[in-house]
Amino acid sequence: MLPKFSPNEIKAVHLRCTGGKVGTTSALTPKMGPLGLSSKRVGAEIAKATSDWKVLRITVKLTTQNRQSQTEVVPFVSALTIKALKEPPRDRKKQKSIQHNGNITFDEIVNIAQQMRHQSLARELSGTIKEILGTAQSVGCNVFMTS
Repeated sequence: MLPKFSPNEIKAVHLRCTGGKVGTTSALTPKMGPLGLSSKRVGAEIAKATSDWKVLRITVKLTTQNRQSQTEVVPFVSALTIKALKEPPRDRKKQKSIQHNGNITFDEIVNIAQQMRHQSLARELSGTIKEILGTAQSVGCNVFMTS
């Protein structure tokens, strides 16, 4: 038998999805069913919350309590650097293995490092900046200093 469902209990679910698009309900249903949420409504909430992150793969944190859900976007470093490149949105179905190239200022790298400081394992901000620079290099960005 299933355990009793407590309405005051807070549950958190992390999902990876494409920004701005409603995921398939067949993928959401097994995760949302035990929480008593409608997968169609949750998909619409996710699409609305990730509208700024068009075509990028992004992590979404769904916090549910008493059959009410709150959607929060949890960005990764790679998604933040690709967003900083300000590339036009591309169709994921038509263009496979997209190569990103462009220039990012060091100030933008520092801003990304400050946003991601809580997730970093580095002791100081300089270590976090080095992590961000490594991710920017692997994405295909050039980092330059502004005077």
